Amino acid sequence: MHLGLVGLGKMGGNMRTRMRNGGVTVVGFDHNPEVSDVGSLEELVEALPSPKVVWVMVPAGDPTRETIRRLGELLGEGDLVVDGGNSKYTDDQVNAELLSTRGIGFVDCGVSGGVWGLQNGYALMCGGSDEDVAKVQPAFDALRPEGESGFVHAGKKPGAGHFAKMVHNGIEYAIMQSYAEGFELLEKVDLVDNVVDVFDSWREGTVIRSWLLDLLVAALQDDAHLDKIAGYAEDSGEGRWTVEAAIDNAVPMNVIAASLFARFVSRQEESPAMKAIAAMRNQFGGHAVRTEPPVGGDANPG
Repeated sequence: MHLGLVGLGKMGGNMRTRMRNGGVTVVGFDHNPEVSDVGSLEELVEALPSPKVVWVMVPAGDPTRETIRRLGELLGEGDLVVDGGNSKYTDDQVNAELLSTRGIGFVDCGVSGGVWGLQNGYALMCGGSDEDVAKVQPAFDALRPEGESGFVHAGKKPGAGHFAKMVHNGIEYAIMQSYAEGFELLEKVDLVDNVVDVFDSWREGTVIRSWLLDLLVAALQDDAHLDKIAGYAEDSGEGRWTVEAAIDNAVPMNVIAASLFARFVSRQEESPAMKAIAAMRNQFGGHAVRTEPPVGGDANPG
């Protein structure tokens, strides 16, 4: 199989290598000439035999929309575009319709595996017609992990793959938050002598073992109290989209929503909301409030 790959960053570059190792001929384009195989998007399209298949791995939003729009001008009937980035599923429906006016197929594919995908393989969740998915199947087979799992044709409608990946990431938020809260409690109580070993012991034989737990243990073995890391966590957008979809469909999603809001808390040096709660408790019950210390003095502990 011949395939064009647009975007050769941390994910795209490793995916190119894994596909080539799996027997797929890949022509890659990136704005960084040091990693690009060709000098332009036009050259990439010209280098591919027909029917042409181009996989897009650029940041979600405007960069992906613009790349797909340009490919719509360069490709022709019978060709195919794959969006493997973290696009919102509603964008897929728009992009599929745009390309279909020129007879160009579209497959959306959620990709999970991060920087470890080159070694371990990538979990793939795709959406699109059976015919279009079949055109990309050799690339999917080269990218996916060994074994029976790791690939799913989630649905035939545009957006099915990215919707599945979105929910995957929402669940990821909640699992990470659970491990994080457990870590904080174990650290807080003066009872457990070796928190790192406790987490390490959970990696075998327990119902909460997972790859995320393995990664947390690796981080703790390097920095037992996480002193080197600031307690600030971004959200990629997919956690937000998961909660929005839950609201739109009246699906209760308490834990995932709470894990998303916890990331917002991490960005506040001091929570204005908690200040308001402290003030109200003081007003109705005379409960103590903490104040900033005067210069050279101690804080008022209440």
